[in-house]
Amino acid sequence: MLIILLRRLSLVLYGVDMAIIGYGLGGRGLILEEICRVLKRTGAIEFGTFKLPNGRITPYYIDLRVITSFPDAFAKVVDIFVDSIRSEIGVENFDRIAGIPTAGLPLSSVSAYLLKKPFIYIRQKQRLRGRERRVEGIIVPGDRVLLVDDLVTTGLTLKKSALAVRAEGGLVSDAIVLLDREEGGRERLEKIGVKLHSVLKISNVAQKLYEMDAIGEDEVKIMLSQVKSRV
Repeated sequence: MLIILLRRLSLVLYGVDMAIIGYGLGGRGLILEEICRVLKRTGAIEFGTFKLPNGRITPYYIDLRVITSFPDAFAKVVDIFVDSIRSEIGVENFDRIAGIPTAGLPLSSVSAYLLKKPFIYIRQKQRLRGRERRVEGIIVPGDRVLLVDDLVTTGLTLKKSALAVRAEGGLVSDAIVLLDREEGGRERLEKIGVKLHSVLKISNVAQKLYEMDAIGEDEVKIMLSQVKSRV
């Protein structure tokens, strides 16, 4: 208990709002702890020098693709994710689910199946053969489409996907991810009228992983610095 309190004190010194985590484990707290256990067990977070798809260099990398190699862990993540769609968006508020290749496909396709919603996916580049479409699957003008990806950083990929769906006549007002890296994605999507929903934010995850002794002080500072530099 003393160790946990000392770790919380350290986070306060970093300028972290401890009200985010809370001392009790309510529904949000249980979700946070469960996801962090999955991230720790699967080795989904690495520290070093990495190049993101948008070309930017980052000092840490989150690879949620590895979770699918652990069926029981993936099942827990899917359950949490689907429940979040039901509670935060409501299945009556969208007609189709659109997955973002490639990392977002496992989570989006399984979610669509469990929610009994038609599934489509969006190519990041237009296919130069066949029908030469960016949106694969059936979409009818006026369909309300929920965008689903594993995580969001700057939001550029989700923005391009939203515009691609709209170009096909679909309506996009919401997107949901498992994890928001809090590096401008939410704000970018707001500018085009898309509300971003996230199961967790990286600042919360960093705090909890630190409390769980899964990462040290240097690592939590690295993760939080990426958020603060873009606030």
